Amino acid sequence: MLQILTGFGFLSGISYPFRLLRLFKSNPALLSYIIVPVLVNIVVGIFLYIGLFLFGWEITDLLTNSIINRIDSLLVDFPDWLNGVDYFVILLEWVIRIVLGLFLLIITGFLLVQFGVILAAPWYGNLSEKIEKIRTDKIEIIEVGIIRDIWRAILFELKKIVLILGFGILFFFLSFVPVFGAIVSTVGGLTITGTIICLDFFDSALERRRINFRKKVALVWKTFPASAGFATICLLMIGIPFINLITIPFCVGSGTLFVCDRILFKHL
Repeated sequence: MLQILTGFGFLSGISYPFRLLRLFKSNPALLSYIIVPVLVNIVVGIFLYIGLFLFGWEITDLLTNSIINRIDSLLVDFPDWLNGVDYFVILLEWVIRIVLGLFLLIITGFLLVQFGVILAAPWYGNLSEKIEKIRTDKIEIIEVGIIRDIWRAILFELKKIVLILGFGILFFFLSFVPVFGAIVSTVGGLTITGTIICLDFFDSALERRRINFRKKVALVWKTFPASAGFATICLLMIGIPFINLITIPFCVGSGTLFVCDRILFKHL
């Protein structure tokens, strides 16, 4: 019954940032491990929001105007009694701007995660180790040497890019198929985004065990729909401008809690 009430784990996945807050409350020393990551996120965020976001907003503005101008050109030949459609066009313009704006915020937050997690990896690693030690009373680390460690980190990022591009191109072409293609591409795009989010925030705990990329992806899917709930709340947290400078470390810590509770003893 509890499984049904929690959406078969979906709501449980959403709860992990709040579980981390309880852990911080009982172990306040853990807060010291998020100071440097927050500072790193602030520096990276300044460059992203000033550069990428402002540039992206200009592109969004041009795209919106292009769409509205095409609609206006189609309405020229409409009869006079349909002049009320102009109000619909104005409403549509605002809807398009809001949707594209939200999409731009999500993309900017997503990129902030990618750069922030890489640059602050040592501190996130320490935070993850401490959380795992508290949660499981032990910690497993497979040493491979610094050179191989760096190489694995590079390969991890490259494989994520291949995953995004591979499915992104597929979903792009599917989006041209009326109705069915649009639905599949939208759901598929959200699925890949959620998978990448989970990979990023689970990786501190999983990489200590030197798990290969395919198995990491498989573990994300094995914990569905809890992993979907976790990705949803994290996507919301990283999509809020400026707030995400602070929430990303919480997502990393929450990911370690998720791995400890739902992966270590069940799938590894």
